Amino acid sequence: MTTVHKIVQSESAPAALGPYSQAIVANGFVFCSGSIGINPQTSVIPEGVEAQTEQVLANMDAVLQASQSSFAQIVKTTVFLKDLKDFDAVNKIYAKNMGGALPARSCVEVARLPKDVLVEIECIATVSA
Repeated sequence: MTTVHKIVQSESAPAALGPYSQAIVANGFVFCSGSIGINPQTSVIPEGVEAQTEQVLANMDAVLQASQSSFAQIVKTTVFLKDLKDFDAVNKIYAKNMGGALPARSCVEVARLPKDVLVEIECIATVSA
């Protein structure tokens, strides 16, 4: 069986920082690359984990919409934190943006993230038919 996939590119989210796609749609799922808090219009990264998390989720939303998906269709996320002490602050913003959806999730502390951001989130979601 061959996998047919589609590369997703949204102008409402920052361009990929390297040789990868913002997302790939394949076999009824969208696999979103990690989103960081770069404002796509200004290329500015906001200060603080709360502001970065809000921007991360706005960027992820744009990519999901371009993929014919949404936060409600996310089945798995991975949250990467520079400091696990930010877990509660990120959780509050994450929960507000997920709107009641409770996908499976992993959260890990990492030594460093691209552009020295404080948070990065990736996800897998289903796509609308």
